[in-house]
Amino acid sequence: QVQLVESGGGLVQAGGSLRLSCEASGRTFSTFPMGWFRQAPGAEREFVAAITWRGDRTHYAGAAEGRFTISRDNTKRTVYLQMQDLQPADTAVYLCAADPQTGWENPAYGYWGQGTQVTVSS
Repeated sequence: QVQLVESGGGLVQAGGSLRLSCEASGRTFSTFPMGWFRQAPGAEREFVAAITWRGDRTHYAGAAEGRFTISRDNTKRTVYLQMQDLQPADTAVYLCAADPQTGWENPAYGYWGQGTQVTVSS
């Protein structure tokens, strides 16, 4: 069993940066690939980025490529999402997830956090 708690969201102006954190509890955290998703009001959950359990490979959605960086520190049981050059279109609840079931981009993950709100003003 894995519990996930996100933090680091907030209000930022366009062009600004935020770093999200996702802290996990549970003995098997370090063996799971991890992902970040986001969901805007009235929209479907959208893949943002994912990382292998070792942290040696990452994958990004097109909208995140070049602006967002996913990383993890297994000793701290934490996954990060560094976001730069944020735009109003990035406004959403950002959720971390563990243990993808059918591929990184499919939101069929075994465990989810509650999410953290990111709001980007123009």
